[in-house]
Amino acid sequence: MSTVRDIDLLLHRFVEEGLPGCGLMITQHGKTLYEHYEGFADPESGIPVTEKSVFRMASMSKIPMYTALMMLYERGYFNLTDPISIWLPEYEQSYYYQKQPNGDYKIEPCRRKITVGDTLSMKCGLPYCNSMAPTEDRTMQSMQECMKPLIAQGHYTNREHVRAMSKAVLAFEPGTHWIYGFSSELAVALIEAITKKGVDEVMQEFLFDPLGMDETRSRYFGDIESRMVKLYAIQEDGSLGPGPTFFDDKHIPGPEHEQGWARLFSTVRDYSKLMSMLANGGVCDGKKIMGRKTIDLMRANGLDETMLRDFDGMYNAGYGYGYGVRTIIDKAKGNLNGSLGAFGWTGGFGTWCEADPEEGVGIVYMHNLMPDMEEYYHHLVRAAAYGLIE
Repeated sequence: MSTVRDIDLLLHRFVEEGLPGCGLMITQHGKTLYEHYEGFADPESGIPVTEKSVFRMASMSKIPMYTALMMLYERGYFNLTDPISIWLPEYEQSYYYQKQPNGDYKIEPCRRKITVGDTLSMKCGLPYCNSMAPTEDRTMQSMQECMKPLIAQGHYTNREHVRAMSKAVLAFEPGTHWIYGFSSELAVALIEAITKKGVDEVMQEFLFDPLGMDETRSRYFGDIESRMVKLYAIQEDGSLGPGPTFFDDKHIPGPEHEQGWARLFSTVRDYSKLMSMLANGGVCDGKKIMGRKTIDLMRANGLDETMLRDFDGMYNAGYGYGYGVRTIIDKAKGNLNGSLGAFGWTGGFGTWCEADPEEGVGIVYMHNLMPDMEEYYHHLVRAAAYGLIE
């Protein structure tokens, strides 16, 4: 088994090899097994990474968001088979590209509507459209056309974004394939339409306040901005340079910064409270936050063989996908020493987390770097973290 010293040395090696800084926390049954920080939040100023350092979550914003949606499910607000058009009527009829025998594509009406379950499991047929660069992808071209009025408008809300994308032609019939992307924006719109509250308010009410996650939010407050670790980007010569600043604009209060929702920031210690709760049947510090069986549903693989091919790759080897999270389904294929059914996700700047209900273990690792080099860092951290479990 690995030791605390082994993991200390691993994180130290990361920094020696060029990573600016990182942090890792491992909990079991609500108790801290390991917590350590290496490197600098701001190398130029000599500010170290500590338990107070704040990291950009990027797509790890999705786990609390999907958890909140599953909490609404278990409270009887919807069935997972309900069409999203109940709350988002512009999705009453969608269209998709159907490949013809001669290789051409034809636009066909969808035979069934996009469901809530499709949005939770990334099966709605819409990828992300984050660029207006020329592309050969038909669905992306369609989404870019939908984006033009929003871009001309200057700034837009998530609801406006979702409404615009209802006119895009889907990549496939809903529920037949897996594709990462716009499902999350649809999920946020559903939360807001179902609860008639803003998603930030729902997250705080359902999760952040009950869990004591006082430093996990979407908008700057207090001294948070000064505690954000600097974002670095790997240059062509392998050196580190300043990363782009526009990612942080979404944290500035004001309606002009609302577009997109992968906007949370957090600390390693704060986010660990969420993963500990998910690893321990919905309980944190003796308080029941959500149902254990709902978490079991959330982490159940919902991908068939066709969808697993959509999802597969070196980073996701051995995992399937449930409702908003990837989940271990084949330990040998992925060389995984975690338990079957352990689940979590990752963020585009280098954050990674996993909850293992079989062992009551939560693991949270964070760094902020572009590109994040997740296949290198995360696989090593995962192996070492699980090696610590007795």
